[in-house]
Amino acid sequence: MEQTLEFDSELIRRYDTSGPRYTSYPTAVQFTEAFTEADFKRWAVATNAERPKPPLSLYFHIPFCDTVCFYCACNKIITKNRKHAVPYLEHLFREIALQGALFDADRPVQQLHWGGGTPTFISHEQMRDLMRATGEHFRLLDDDSGEYSIEIDPREADAETIGVLRELGFNRISLGVQDFDPTVQKAVNRIQSEAETRAVLEAARAEGFRSTSVDLIYGLPHQSVASFAATLDKVIDMDPARLSVFNYAHLPEMFKTQRQINAGDLPSSEEKLAILGHTIERLGQAGYVFIGMDHFAKPDDELAVAQRNGTLYRNFQGYSTHAECDLVAMGATSISMIGDSYSQNLKDLEAYAARIDAGHLPVFRGVELDADDKLRRAVITQLICHFELEFAAVERDHGIDFRDYFAAELEGMGDFVRDGLIELDAAAIRVLPRGRLLIRNICMQFDRYLRESRGGRYSKVI
Repeated sequence: MEQTLEFDSELIRRYDTSGPRYTSYPTAVQFTEAFTEADFKRWAVATNAERPKPPLSLYFHIPFCDTVCFYCACNKIITKNRKHAVPYLEHLFREIALQGALFDADRPVQQLHWGGGTPTFISHEQMRDLMRATGEHFRLLDDDSGEYSIEIDPREADAETIGVLRELGFNRISLGVQDFDPTVQKAVNRIQSEAETRAVLEAARAEGFRSTSVDLIYGLPHQSVASFAATLDKVIDMDPARLSVFNYAHLPEMFKTQRQINAGDLPSSEEKLAILGHTIERLGQAGYVFIGMDHFAKPDDELAVAQRNGTLYRNFQGYSTHAECDLVAMGATSISMIGDSYSQNLKDLEAYAARIDAGHLPVFRGVELDADDKLRRAVITQLICHFELEFAAVERDHGIDFRDYFAAELEGMGDFVRDGLIELDAAAIRVLPRGRLLIRNICMQFDRYLRESRGGRYSKVI
């Protein structure tokens, strides 16, 4: 496929509404407590009976951070006391044992990810213990062929840490940067130098990490086109394989730490849009292609290759190259995808620990997908990953007449066609370069829960 992008500021202003990011469909808003531990176990057993058995993707949530970043909307615990990780890890190890007992031992772990919080908050020995416990209950790959990744705060890692992570089998690394401008960093309480960031990236390359990624955020206080351009140039010079450039959503009524940010210091909507426009232009000049949903990659990166080959996928970790995996998520607040179900662990650490102490999995809510959910998930995933949808393929896989089943959705796409966001004919939907930044709007047309006003509160699409 052609991986091009067209930035049209007037069009973006017109379509800049709020909507889901579609890391799942149905989204987490539809999860209910009617889904229980028993349902989770039933789905796990059922996937063992599939032929061939699906491989596994494991996610571990480490919620601790040393300091708070004011913009952050993640589930985290701020503490300088490293001892707080000890009881959490003890319960996590027990959850690993409970989860591992549900899945056949011959199912390989093709993907593994540590997220947070700050995964490198824990000590090197605790990292080794966590990977050792994982290997005792799941079949980890020992030939470096898996996609084993970790989120890194460069302020919480050095060359020795990177060496330990490589020793443990990690081969992909994602670094949080957000912005290098000192004024912006002070306003969001994240003081991080270019030198320490570059040192971690260089250590990762020296240790043989196969992919490096950097996260940036636009829309933070005191940012301007010029200031963010300076950060962007520094990051491009560091030469990561991937870049994620996220839109800051200021929701202080939902996220308490954001109340530390002075709304008057935030860039105007016009300046914010100009920052995005320059970022897209500059990354294109530097040779990056737009994958979708804030993500850019070099043309030879696995994500870019998978998109061109039609095998890109999207889940709770973002874009992925392993659509066939069942996702087993462990730790407080983490979300699993097993078979045709989603489930989430308890968010509160005390409640999470108490459930495990009682010998139970800490699942507290979820959802089972019906035929309509699976159909719409397939449509949304195809559009958000590949920007085109052939009706015949959906009809073959789901036994429907596409134009009849989705008559109302297709009729509602008239504005998208007139504005040049998509091409729509009797056989397919093709998202055009000027519509790719607005892919969430297009996917929202197929979201039954939004159409029935059963959605929740979401971030702006741009």
